[in-house]
Amino acid sequence: MAVIRHEPFRDPFERLMSLAAGGTHAPLGMPLDVYRSEDGDYHIEADLPGVDVGSVEVTVEHGTLTIRGERTPHYASARVLSAERPQGSFTRQLTLGEGVDSDHLTADYADGVLHVLIPASPKVQPRRIEVTHAQPGRAVPAKSAAKSTTSKST
Repeated sequence: MAVIRHEPFRDPFERLMSLAAGGTHAPLGMPLDVYRSEDGDYHIEADLPGVDVGSVEVTVEHGTLTIRGERTPHYASARVLSAERPQGSFTRQLTLGEGVDSDHLTADYADGVLHVLIPASPKVQPRRIEVTHAQPGRAVPAKSAAKSTTSKST
């Protein structure tokens, strides 16, 4: 899973230099944590304090998870002396890998934190393969050998 920052107004040269330096910085509007639990599921926790749950949108399309939210100032007509908290719309995108079940993704929002659960796909869960004792000199597993001896002749 890759995390992609959506910063449309950031200077392209600054973005390039940041990538070249290998450093990261917290995005202004929606910092998030991504982690994988022991059962293989992915968890995303995005800080969205002051964001109305009705403005939060989580979508999955073409293997990309998009989280959108909007924080509107409640002091629209007041004389603002200082405004340090980010306002407006925020978007974050994450590219989902093949090992996730994006059809069963869930999201909940409490105490200003959005939690998205992306379950691991059951077909990519690790499983134990039984090793059987083969006859000496037999290099092909029994089922494969049977298929090759019963091939159609034309």
